[in-house]
Amino acid sequence: MDTEYETPLFFHVMEYAGNADTDVIDMVSGNPDWEPPAALREGLHEYADGDPDQFQYPPSEGLLELREEIAERRGVATEQVVITNGAGEANYLAMARALERDRGIEIILTEPVYPYYPGKTTMLGGTTNFVETAADGQLDPDDVCAAASDETAAIVVNSPNNPTGAVYPRETIRELVAIAEENDAILVSDEVYDHFDLAGRFASALGFDSDHRIVTNAFSKSLAITGFRVGYAIFPPELVENAKSRHMLVNVAGSRPSQYAVLHALRETGPDYYEQNRDLLRERVETFTDALDAAGAEYTTPQGAFYVMARFDGYPGTLENVERLIDETGVAGMPGEAFGDSRGEWLRFALVSPRVEEAAERLARYFE
Repeated sequence: MDTEYETPLFFHVMEYAGNADTDVIDMVSGNPDWEPPAALREGLHEYADGDPDQFQYPPSEGLLELREEIAERRGVATEQVVITNGAGEANYLAMARALERDRGIEIILTEPVYPYYPGKTTMLGGTTNFVETAADGQLDPDDVCAAASDETAAIVVNSPNNPTGAVYPRETIRELVAIAEENDAILVSDEVYDHFDLAGRFASALGFDSDHRIVTNAFSKSLAITGFRVGYAIFPPELVENAKSRHMLVNVAGSRPSQYAVLHALRETGPDYYEQNRDLLRERVETFTDALDAAGAEYTTPQGAFYVMARFDGYPGTLENVERLIDETGVAGMPGEAFGDSRGEWLRFALVSPRVEEAAERLARYFE
């Protein structure tokens, strides 16, 4: 039986904005506009000047030194770490391993949801079960517990969250791990925005020892290198070998120069780099939400990540309205309907543009 996969709306909106006749401020995707750390470029230069034998395949599961560096930072065994083609592949491997355990075919997802999660579920032959979050994006573990059953293969969560900006507190993560254990399921904790915790409350699922959780992450956002495609997944010991095999069959291996440069950047970059980026985002959040206040909009104030969701009276978050906004204001955001029915009245804007203030002014004038 043929299966059709829907192309995510991100690509449609970006294409529409790119073809516009007017100047458009891109607030669609989470591509950081700030510089990567200086050590990242140094690592690339060092690699380029190296011996040609280092231009060949790396180990399939990733450069040993990079895996060791990650393992030491995250407090796990090196053998549990698999370097992936970004967080996208890390989540794919994690969800695949959960379904391969034959403990059910259902994946519990939050609503609103990052659209790639349901897409991966469909691709892997699973079924989706959505649990709605609160207005501020917080997830009630009791709701997850009520939704979980013998058919639950995995619970997939993302904190700090895209698109709501919510950061789940430690108690929520602890309870989610316990729910996964009680239902013999896997908690997949996507922590790709961990360095963008603006509220100081981020808690990693790695803080709880369990064979029922897989943690995924990447350096795409934290080092401002979405094009390098270096991510990782941390598996329980009994699940890691099959994940490595699937990774090898799909990719053979990841990019050796990217991994080399990331390793150099991790070793040579101090905490100030990350704090400066958080400070920048805090300023942008304030600038953007002040303008939304002026426009009389309802909005979410992110505790983490770099997205703001806004609702303008009488202007639902449809693809048609997003295209209209591009044409009439030159501001490109994402339709809330892309993230599920619960945010169909909303629009989502990524604060990763140096023109955030200008975009905010354009929106304020348009909706005043």
